[in-house]
This record gives sequence, C-alpha cells and structure tokens, in this order.
Amino acid sequence: MSGDEPHVSFGDVSHSTFAVGSHAHAESHHHGGGVSADPAAEELLAAVRELRADLARVRADDRTAALDTALADTEAEITRTGQAAPTRRERLRELLADSQALMSVLASAGALAGLLGI
Repeated sequence: MSGDEPHVSFGDVSHSTFAVGSHAHAESHHHGGGVSADPAAEELLAAVRELRADLARVRADDRTAALDTALADTEAEITRTGQAAPTRRERLRELLADSQALMSVLASAGALAGLLGI
C-alpha cells in the first residue's frame, strides 16, 4: 500500500448495501421485517395482536400481565419464524383457561381461544 492510498476498513456489513470503486453500483432490496407465515399463523398473529390491544384497556393484574407477556413472546416468535411452537400455544391455552372471566368480557380472547382449540 502506497502512502497515497486511503485506508478502508469494513466492520459488520450485515443488512447493508455498499459499492466500492469508480464504476461500482450497489442495489438493495429489503422485504418485510420478518418471516412469511402460513395463513393459520397469520390468523393467530392477528388474534394475538388484537387481544394484546384489548388487554391494554383493562385493569392489569398478575394474570393479565402473564398473559400479555406470553402474547408478546408469541407475537415475536411468529414474526421471527413464521409460526408459534406447540409449547408456546400450550402456554397460551393454559393462561386463557385461567382467565375464563376475562374471556367472557373480551371478544378477542374468545377468538384467540377458538384458534387454539379451547
């Protein structure tokens, strides 16, 4: 390397677009934020999001906090992988079964429970 040449260093370039050189061309295409889910997972994701929104409107207690945490984890998993693992679905079933009074008040809880087979 001669004294006239600049020093160039690239760090982490994941999810980046760059071009080097006088005739270089860089083009980037980014699609969505997560993995494409099947229609059943998309329906489950929509129900999870709806129930989370409804939970924000009710008085919070330990049960609703645990349910919201499980819903957030489920939403993240579906967004990241395109599906909810059977163990995650089972945890939601348990929490919803423990919240029967909540399910009778919130239609979104009933819709999610139906998708989970409760």
